Amino acid sequence: MSSPFHKPALFAGHEFSAFQGGNDPAELNALAHESARALLARVRENASTEMLDRVVSFTDENGIDDLAELWANASPHSLPGSLWRLYLVRALIRAEAAQMSILFSQGLEVIHSADPVIAGAPTQAGPDEMRDLADTILRGAFEGDFGNALDRAASFTRVLSAGCATLADESDLVNPERATQLTTQASRLATTASEFNLCARLWRDGSLD
Repeated sequence: MSSPFHKPALFAGHEFSAFQGGNDPAELNALAHESARALLARVRENASTEMLDRVVSFTDENGIDDLAELWANASPHSLPGSLWRLYLVRALIRAEAAQMSILFSQGLEVIHSADPVIAGAPTQAGPDEMRDLADTILRGAFEGDFGNALDRAASFTRVLSAGCATLADESDLVNPERATQLTTQASRLATTASEFNLCARLWRDGSLD
């Protein structure tokens, strides 16, 4: 390992880079869990507006590679795995806000569940509303109840999944390749939603690590 693990002072890019380990899977797994616990504890100890803004917008300035190095290979049913997926969903929304807005709006029209309410979906789900909602969900993981934030993320991605599936059906005859892409995306989003829900239950049981 490049340096001993210390509780991070967060959130400059070099600070995350300092946690990168070698190729030992056990070492990397331990590092993922330790860094996720340290991040969550650090922010909750000093939940100032400035601190929250910095942790939410970290990937805007530094990219997502540092977080991927730390957390992408962690179990989806773990603290680092759930944090990674929260950041990944936010990064996707910010990178493709217009497309996500279309998918989300379509999902709102067809989904028959409480997911839009749980997610806190706006009536008008334009690109700006998508970015704001993704920010709000990630922010809630650090300043509110972590389990509730995960449930909101689950509902958010489930609405997106419903939108993808609907547009896939509509594209099937005119653009089969696009339909296949949307179907794959819908499946991945549905899986991510289930992972968020399970992590929320584990968190409430005190067993999400």
